[in-house]
Amino acid sequence: MNNFKYLICASLLLTACAQTPKTAVSAQQPEPTAPEPVAEVALPNVELSDELLYEYLLTEIANQRGHKALAVEGSSDIARKTRDPRLAKRAAQFSLESGDMNKAIDAFSFWQEIEPEATMATRMLSSLLLRGGRLEEARVEFVKVLKADEPDVGKTFLQLYPMTASYPDKAVVLQLMRDLAAPYPEVAEAHLVVAQLALAASDEMLALNETRQARKLRPEWDTPVALEAQLLRKSAPQQGLELLRRYLSSYPQAAPIRLQYARALLEQKQYQAARDEFQQLLRASPDDVDLAFAIALISLQLNDFSGAEAQLRQTLAKGGKGLDGAEYFLGQLSEAKEDEDEALAHYSEVKAGEYLFQAQLRMVYLLNKRGKPDEARRHLQQAQAVNNQQRVQLLMIEAQLLRETLQFAEAYRVLQQGLVKFPHHPELLYEAAMTGEKLAKYDESEKLLRQLIQIKPDHAHAYNALGYSLLERNVRIAEAVVLVEKALELAPDDLAVMDSVGWAYFRSGKLDESVKMLRRAYAGNPDPEIAAHLGEVLWVRGDKAEATKLWQDSLKANPDNAPLQAVMKRFLP
Repeated sequence: MNNFKYLICASLLLTACAQTPKTAVSAQQPEPTAPEPVAEVALPNVELSDELLYEYLLTEIANQRGHKALAVEGSSDIARKTRDPRLAKRAAQFSLESGDMNKAIDAFSFWQEIEPEATMATRMLSSLLLRGGRLEEARVEFVKVLKADEPDVGKTFLQLYPMTASYPDKAVVLQLMRDLAAPYPEVAEAHLVVAQLALAASDEMLALNETRQARKLRPEWDTPVALEAQLLRKSAPQQGLELLRRYLSSYPQAAPIRLQYARALLEQKQYQAARDEFQQLLRASPDDVDLAFAIALISLQLNDFSGAEAQLRQTLAKGGKGLDGAEYFLGQLSEAKEDEDEALAHYSEVKAGEYLFQAQLRMVYLLNKRGKPDEARRHLQQAQAVNNQQRVQLLMIEAQLLRETLQFAEAYRVLQQGLVKFPHHPELLYEAAMTGEKLAKYDESEKLLRQLIQIKPDHAHAYNALGYSLLERNVRIAEAVVLVEKALELAPDDLAVMDSVGWAYFRSGKLDESVKMLRRAYAGNPDPEIAAHLGEVLWVRGDKAEATKLWQDSLKANPDNAPLQAVMKRFLP
């Protein structure tokens, strides 16, 4: 009943009382023969004066019109004047709705004082005291709540959990609950609530012990089993799996536990066993699209492509949730079968959800692979990014498409536009610098790389790129050596950086050190550009036969490599 209806009813009731000789404000007495399932509340013998009626109506109207403070003050005053539990309850309601914690505590305390058997008053008071940080006072009220509900105290403990779980000091509220649970050692729910709060307080050992106590007291209850398996997930996953398996052997119809078991198997990469459990769940719930989809994904992990495809098509046939995911993975299967037309058709059907972005990127990839870069770029520009990371990824892919078609100026323009929106993004800075280098925009490229180094002082490739650019132009060699050596310090196993350092030593006239570093790089990666560098250093040092053989062997493996061809043309007749 809303406030307006309550006001009308209350007003009619009080008006009717006012038309009779003035007597106590009391509940209408039942017929003598009527049953009395609920004990009567003792009501005070208070005369219903015109002033009292006026005050009551004023508070109701104030509350209806949003004047909360006036309603709280008026209702509290009337309740204290009359000591009527019904009016005390109304005052408590107004105080709670006002959001004034202290006034609400006072109002519920007063209601409890004049109606001690009102369990709602005690429950609300305990909650308010807890929220207000008055734990010792809350403890007293929680004890009263538990004593009042002793025939069904387990249920009460479960009701207390969400109330206590929201308290910010997890250790303090855990101790409070342990104290409250101590008188009830045979109540499984008490142990479980302590376990849950212990987990929130990061006391996993206590949580595990209490969970096991709960399971021992109520072995058929699945909640402690689920919590214990969760607690064992990291420290003893196989033990957790065995716990779930044993429970299911006794209670095979426990679907939530079977689902947890299936997921735990999946997490442990026991794909076949996980799929068996999901299939059993699906047999019990044949219309569950999520289960069918899960089975399809596991089948993919097992390389059972036909089984995966059948399950994905079944997911599509059932409709509802999971359609976009099913279309995406059917596209993946089509790619695996090298049926690009079918893959594009499936990807185009992904309309929303977590797979939409990846489906759009796969379409771009396939279109570009089929020699349609312009169409690929159009799709890329229409792709729906949901965060900045994806927006940057789209810019990077677009620049890459342009570079592949030798449109370096356009790629540089796209990256520069991206830097307007994301001026401090490391990957954009790096790619823009590298593209600028291709366009001989050396000053701009250096500026971008130095900005990147300032943002990320540990970015080895930024130091390497800047140093290598100077080496290739044969300028500021001493500075270039410092830069590439810094890169090697940050990335000691990076073969590209080793190549740069070897080339820096060559530019510095340290031929033996150069050969040593370049041999190390080439042994790790027989790249034709490293071969070009190493061959040139060997030639200059006088090892022309070795240089010639190295170049020729590398050219056989990489006949179209332009840098290698250019070096050989300079040195070989």
